[in-house]
Amino acid sequence: MIKLKINSQEMEVPEGTSVLKALRSAGFDVPALCWNDELEHINSCMLCLVKDNHSGRMMPSCSATAHEGMDIITDDEEISEARKTGLELLLSEHVGDCEAPCQIGCPAHMNIPRMNRLIAAGEFAEALKVVKKDIALPAVLGRICPAPCEGICHRRTVDEAVSICVLKRYVGDDNDLHPWPVPPLNGHKVAVVGAGPAGLAAAYYLRMGGVEPILFDMAAEPGGMLLTSIDDEKLPKDVLRKEIQSILNTGVIFRGNTAVDATMLDRLKAEYNAVVIASGNISDIVKSYQLSGTAKGLEVNDNTFKTSEKGIFAVGNVLRSSRLAIRSLGQGKEVAWSVMQYLNGQPVVGEPRKFNSRFGKLHPVEFTEYLTEAFNGKRIFPESHVAGFGREQAMEEAARCMHCDCRAIDHCSLRDWSDYYNAVQKRFQTSPRRAMTKHYQTDGIVYEPQKCIKCGICVKLTEKYSEEFGFTFIGRGFDVVVGVPYNEDLNKGLQKVGEKVAKACPTGAIELKKQ
Repeated sequence: MIKLKINSQEMEVPEGTSVLKALRSAGFDVPALCWNDELEHINSCMLCLVKDNHSGRMMPSCSATAHEGMDIITDDEEISEARKTGLELLLSEHVGDCEAPCQIGCPAHMNIPRMNRLIAAGEFAEALKVVKKDIALPAVLGRICPAPCEGICHRRTVDEAVSICVLKRYVGDDNDLHPWPVPPLNGHKVAVVGAGPAGLAAAYYLRMGGVEPILFDMAAEPGGMLLTSIDDEKLPKDVLRKEIQSILNTGVIFRGNTAVDATMLDRLKAEYNAVVIASGNISDIVKSYQLSGTAKGLEVNDNTFKTSEKGIFAVGNVLRSSRLAIRSLGQGKEVAWSVMQYLNGQPVVGEPRKFNSRFGKLHPVEFTEYLTEAFNGKRIFPESHVAGFGREQAMEEAARCMHCDCRAIDHCSLRDWSDYYNAVQKRFQTSPRRAMTKHYQTDGIVYEPQKCIKCGICVKLTEKYSEEFGFTFIGRGFDVVVGVPYNEDLNKGLQKVGEKVAKACPTGAIELKKQ
């Protein structure tokens, strides 16, 4: 055994241990995209850099061997900057969307591709879970939303966008059941002023977080402008009331015919753990609250919706007038994150948002690549606004989705570390992006070479397990790519260890098709 220090912490490791293994055995989480426990070190990504405290020299910890008396620093400003630069160099050649454009364009940030895949498979109850995670009133929004998500749908570049809103409506109409068990109350009570879309969403997501929300509204019935300003033919009142009731059924308490003036607000601040103002367009009553703002609306932190007074948050049209109900619903969901962080004594940062790789519009040469996974038919339109889709129509239209989101979206190490170090994808991009290509193996593996960071893990694994062809590095210098030698297809390259290689890939370059 040898003794060394890591961040001033003394420890012992067997002689011959790599510095990276020593770090991890001590619980230090150091990034290493090219590391695999089955393989010898490859030393290609250079993200595992650490510093020798004696010399100040940085070294890749995966290839350095621990020795007696070593004194290692795992993180400081210089190391962080070097790792960030390394990530940005990798990202400069990485072509792929983490989240699909439709999800980014949705003000509620709903996982639209996942909803589409579940609908196409006939799994409507699971699709409802995906929708309700971000949109509290899917049947309502499916009728009235102007669909900004469809405006940037990649399928629109090929022919016509997927009918996202009508699909969302079908999911909302199809299932009366609330998709999850309602959690027990945790003792926190929050007053929500205003029972329009923003207030309803805030109350719903607070309740799903274990908080007891009480909705106050001047009207006798919840719904706000959804109830009073939208034609019944476009949004039938029975549809609206049904979805509102599903929110109330979770334990949200509604108190109508209650005007919250400045005196009442003071009482709410004293009796409740937090207050959310979602009372619609700015009014004289709201102005009397003496919160920072202008004649057009209250001022809040853009990420957290905190007002100028501790414990008071504001969302919806009280910030600025808008007829986009989806924006208000999205803000209602987001403010629930902030309120729960505040109630739990955590830093109030709002809903988590992760790093997103984005490559822009599809090129015509890429249409075929993306249509390979989609139903190659024209957009389906319902016979009428009133009727909507039937089951088979919904499944067929959902199958037009081209799977633009990354299959590794929830387990991509490149994305995770890029988020951690606030990497900037375009910092080192100097040339037009490469065109996306997709290669399929009959056993269910998809290889997208433009997402590859050339870590070499797949090359080493296919060599270790004696694949006849496997993967190899093809080309030289900046032009090198990873592929199957002799221009053979993926079936020849991965005959034995396709799933193992997919699980080992640190990005979404090699993934299981079912993801």
